[in-house]
Parts: sequence; C-alpha cells; structure tokens
Amino acid sequence: MSVSRRDFVEHALVLAGVALASSPRHGSGAERAPARSGTPSEKVRVAVIGVNGQGSAHLGEWLRTPEADVVAICDVDPAAYERACQKQFKGAAHPPEYVPDVRRLLDRKDIDAVSIATPNHWHALMAVWAMQSGKDVYVEKPCSHNVDEGRVMTDWARKLGRMCQMGVQSRSMSGMRQTIDFVKSGKLGPVKVSHAVCFRPRGSIGLVDTPAPIPPGLDFNLWAGPAPAVVPTRKRLHYDWHWTHLTGNGDLGNQNPHELDKARWAIGKQELPRKVVSLGGRLGYVDNGDVANSQLTIYQWDDALIISDVRGLPIKAPVTFGLAAGGPFKGACNIWYGTEGFAVGPNYTSGVAFDYDGKELGKWSGGSYQQHFGNFVKAIKSRNHRDLHLDIEDGHLSSALAHLGNVSWTLGEPVAAGTRPSLAASDPHVAASLDTFATYLAENSIDYATTPLTLGRELTIDPQTEKSTDAEANRLFTRDYRKGFELPRV
Repeated sequence: MSVSRRDFVEHALVLAGVALASSPRHGSGAERAPARSGTPSEKVRVAVIGVNGQGSAHLGEWLRTPEADVVAICDVDPAAYERACQKQFKGAAHPPEYVPDVRRLLDRKDIDAVSIATPNHWHALMAVWAMQSGKDVYVEKPCSHNVDEGRVMTDWARKLGRMCQMGVQSRSMSGMRQTIDFVKSGKLGPVKVSHAVCFRPRGSIGLVDTPAPIPPGLDFNLWAGPAPAVVPTRKRLHYDWHWTHLTGNGDLGNQNPHELDKARWAIGKQELPRKVVSLGGRLGYVDNGDVANSQLTIYQWDDALIISDVRGLPIKAPVTFGLAAGGPFKGACNIWYGTEGFAVGPNYTSGVAFDYDGKELGKWSGGSYQQHFGNFVKAIKSRNHRDLHLDIEDGHLSSALAHLGNVSWTLGEPVAAGTRPSLAASDPHVAASLDTFATYLAENSIDYATTPLTLGRELTIDPQTEKSTDAEANRLFTRDYRKGFELPRV
C-alpha cells in the first residue's frame, strides 16, 4: 500500500476528527458509494472472510438475515469459495463476488460490515484493518490470538465508533439469556463459582516430517499473515491449525471461549482474574500438534472462581461432579454453583436449575444462531455498542481467559501423575473437578513418559493493566508480527 494503515488513520483523524471512511486505494477500479453507517430502511452490505469452515455457517446465517445482503466472499483458497458457492448459491446467476486478498476487500467502499471466520491468528489484525476502513466487524471466537490483541481491538472500536461483536451465539439465545437472568436473580443464593466444561474427544492429527501440502491456488503468504511464513509440518494445512500455537489456541481457545464467556457472564466479572493456573498436556498420543488436548484451568478473582475443564480424550465413565441432578455431563456445557442450588446450561440454547437435593427449580429453552447476527445488525443501525449482546470488550475478556490458561501451561514444568495445583484447592468444586480429571486420565492409560503432564506456572494478574507480575508471561501476552502484518495500536 502507498501509505501504512496507521498513517492513514492518524491523518484522517487529524483532518476529519471523526471515525474513518474506507480508503479508496486498490479498489476494483469503479467508483463506489461511500461506506454507510446503516439506517433502518437500508440493508447492511456484508462480506464474509474465510469460508472453509465456520465461515460457511456465517454465510448461511447472513443469507437468512433479511436486513443484510452478502456482496462478497474473501478467502485465500479459491476452492473454499467454490465449495461455498456450490453449497449456498448453486444455480445463482450472480453469486457474491470473490475477492482473494483481504486488503483489496477492505479498500472497497460498497461494504458496510465484515464477518470474519479465518484461523485465529488473523482475527485481531483483520478486525482492526476493517474498522480502520470504516467497516463494522463480526468476528469468530476467540476474537484474539493472544491476551493483548483483544484490548487493542476494543481500543480501536471505541476510537473509531465501530460495532465489533464476537461470535459466541449463546449470548443472543433467548433460553440462555433467561437462564443467566435466573442465575443472577439470587434464587440460587450468591453464585460465585462457574464451571466451563468441554468434553469433546479430538483425535490425533497424525505425525509426519514433511510440510503440509498447499491447496492449488492458495496464497500461503496471505494465509500466514502475521504468523511466520513457514509451511507447517503436518498432514493438512486447513483445520489442523487449531492444534498448533502459532495459529490456534487448542480447545481451551477453540470450543471453550463459548463456555468461558457464559461462565464469566454469570458471575458478572468485567475484568481479568487475579490468579490463573493450568494443568494438563497433549496426552495420550504423539502428533504434530503442540497445544494441550486435556487441560484443567482455575481462574480466581477476590470473591469468585471459574473452572475450565477441557478433556479431549474419550470420556469412559459418567461425570457428575457429585451433583444430584443435571448430569452426567458431556459435550460442551456450563454449571453455575450457588449456595442454595445450581444451574446447568447443557447447550447454547437452554438451561435448567436445581436445588442440591435434585429438585428442579426452573427450565428455559429457545433461540437460534441467527439471533446473534440479527443483534449485530441492530447495533450497526443504532450505532450504539451497548446494543451488542457480546461487544468486543466482553469478547476480549472471555477470550483472554483462554489465553491466560495457555500462557500458564506453556510456562509450566512436567510433573508426576496426581500432581495438583494449590490455587483454590480447598474449594469443593475445584476438588471435584480435579478428582474426576485424575480418573479420566487414568481411564485413558496415559504414558506420562511419552506424553508428560504439565503443571502450569501460577500467574498473578493486575486487572487494571492486564499484565502479569511475571515478565516471561507478559512476553507471551503478545506475539512477534511479521513485517507488513503488524498490529496497529491506538
């Protein structure tokens, strides 16, 4: 580009004193209308970025959103675009335009919002570039790849007046919203412990010593973006990026941001915890992945706890955590513990509450993914980020929980089977989770000599600065950005 995006932003702000409009550089060559903020009588013009996986679901939801038009699809892999067209636009005379380079897409003035479903390492940079180009942003979870990025995204959203929503769809589900209202109502007594459960078996990605094959036509330089432009060693490029730290965050940062968000939402914490520790490993198989597949993480505030419980190997015995009802627990779910009872969210759309004798106290259900996309459109038109059900600051706080757990684990040391963290060890819910975690590992006959168990470093966090007292941890709160793909900061 002829000038950097940072320079462009600063220059425009000085001249206009308002949020940026889209840059005209590298457009299609035709004059386009300026990017609009949206009014109730207009359709929001959306581009979906990354349609090889979750982005295909984005595309389907946008097509079911009556107040939106999908005008473009962006993906570095042309085959992903072709598959999306075959699935969603087969026989259509005018499918959305294909734009392989996100930089060219963001230069267009006929796009109001982007919907980002790329690998995690691209989320923050792409969202910031989009907001600098005058576009609102819907971004998949986790919204960031590391702790610092989510705060940077929030800073830009506020400075430029952009709407930025994270894609944890349960935030907009009517059944889940009613459940959380009940949890916060006091009818369970004070709720000070949340349990974010992810029991999702994930198989090995295999072990090879050769670079992943690059799909024909894929622009690997753009696929890598801020990450090193070195083709990873593994069987396939797509999807398996989840299980390596340069591009993904393991299941703690893949599935569990959904559950961590609900856990934090219920206890009402609008800041990072003061203490974090993680226990686990890539256990039970040796492959080209380098993030944990089984990982128990404890987050402690002054008066509250979240337990994150990720188990990626088969669950062989029912897990009830000693509760009289609500279980056995499986899949992805949440438990909120009050002094007089507890509630369970077994999925994204429903919840049920019990007393500790197992008597049902209430039950709620309802909702669809489309409601979260519709909520985003509502905020685009109101221009009020408080209308968002999951504004980027909340997205940042929930995503950062996953990143903090991974930093703790990364800085840990191998330990003997049965070793436990001391943080919150006296809490009965922590103890129950650790007990069943140990049973689960024993049932899977882990060879700890081959796949070691790691006890992470206990981190102390200052919620005001969002930094640790540990300098080594702070270095892992960000990353080295490749030249040309640096993350601009306010």
